[in-house]
Amino acid sequence: MELYLLKSAAILTTLFVFYKVFLENASIHNFKRVYLFGSLLASILIPLITFTKYVEVSPIIPIYKEAAQQMVFTETEQTINFSPNLLWAIYGLGVLFFSVKFFRNLFNLLQKIWKNPKYRDSGFINILLIENVIPHTFFSYIFLNKKQFEKGEIPTEVMLHEQTHAIQKHSLDVIFVELLQIVFWFNPLFYFLKRSIKLNHEFLADRAVLNAGAETSNYQKILLAFSSNVATPSLAHSLNYSSIKKRFTVMKTHTSKRAIWFRSLLILPLLSVLIYGFSSKEIIQQNSETTELTKEKATKAEIAEYNKLAKKYNAVAIEKRKIPLEDLKVLETIYRKMTVEQKTDSEPFPECVPPPPPPPPAPKTPKAPSLENGNLYMAAEAPPAPNSDPVEYIKELAKRGATFYIGPHKYTPDEAIEMVKKSKNDVTIDVSKYPIVNLGGC
Repeated sequence: MELYLLKSAAILTTLFVFYKVFLENASIHNFKRVYLFGSLLASILIPLITFTKYVEVSPIIPIYKEAAQQMVFTETEQTINFSPNLLWAIYGLGVLFFSVKFFRNLFNLLQKIWKNPKYRDSGFINILLIENVIPHTFFSYIFLNKKQFEKGEIPTEVMLHEQTHAIQKHSLDVIFVELLQIVFWFNPLFYFLKRSIKLNHEFLADRAVLNAGAETSNYQKILLAFSSNVATPSLAHSLNYSSIKKRFTVMKTHTSKRAIWFRSLLILPLLSVLIYGFSSKEIIQQNSETTELTKEKATKAEIAEYNKLAKKYNAVAIEKRKIPLEDLKVLETIYRKMTVEQKTDSEPFPECVPPPPPPPPAPKTPKAPSLENGNLYMAAEAPPAPNSDPVEYIKELAKRGATFYIGPHKYTPDEAIEMVKKSKNDVTIDVSKYPIVNLGGC
């Protein structure tokens, strides 16, 4: 949590400094409004981004060595640990304080709306106050001095200025940053960011008045006459004297399109650096053998075909179960491709009971040749010497009467030879139980 808060504060600081240096005095006020709002979102979301990198590692066989016992002396030092409960209590008090402040200001505005006379004017509601106040706006409510309003002493430019705040819904931005300030009350940057947001709202309202045809010098005189240092609600927009000098400077500023494009494009590398520097990186190690198995998994059509065959043969008692070679190949191929979840949700593999091994041949009693699948094979003898060519070795074994098994399933010599030819893996030929020969890797 602490790391997230530090990253968030660093991001917001960087974006705010960029705004003050490159954007604040530029006459692109709508873009600046989006930028300031986006800066808040970026500071919240960028630290939550995690980039995951998968690294394949070979399986490691641990080697244990008996090491001599060593005496290790460590120097201990006393440290002061702050209790997490204490820190959360301090944070909770801050949230409570700023929440009370926010809702008190909101309640005061609502009280003014409820208790004072109202005058509706083209979608705006003018709240007429007895006390001497400068005009200020909250959503579509414009607060005015009753005496000045009834005598018509409020200039049209001032009314248009306040109506622009209402039309462009500037109060939404202020409410949003006020709520964020409750959560991040310990970050003083939110106070300065809120001032910049409200100042940019004044730029937008000033631009609307000037675009409506008001003369710049005359409008500036009106602002000086109506501006004051009188305190106004923090949730409302008012003509504040402290921002007049900056507003007068920006009114006369015209930013060229080339400068606008240049400053806008600078944001892209800035965001890239922030995302790369303040996001999280996670490295996940994968066993290379496991990766090879999981690169390919069974499709829905293959699982349906497997379930159909498995259900068919599982319905037969295991003692009487016989699976043709073609169906067995389909079942084994799909089963190897299936993930653990797919195997769990599918039919169990239809195993077969392996036949009992044939009795050992009588010593010194040669057996008559037997005919199997049209090929002539001799009775079981001692296994021939190993051959580097597995196909030739299986043919030699077959001629000596060997019986071939892959797992629990028995295969004819021709079938065994065919499966060895098609196999892409290294084939193992186990003759330890000769004349029973177990084939592996097929």
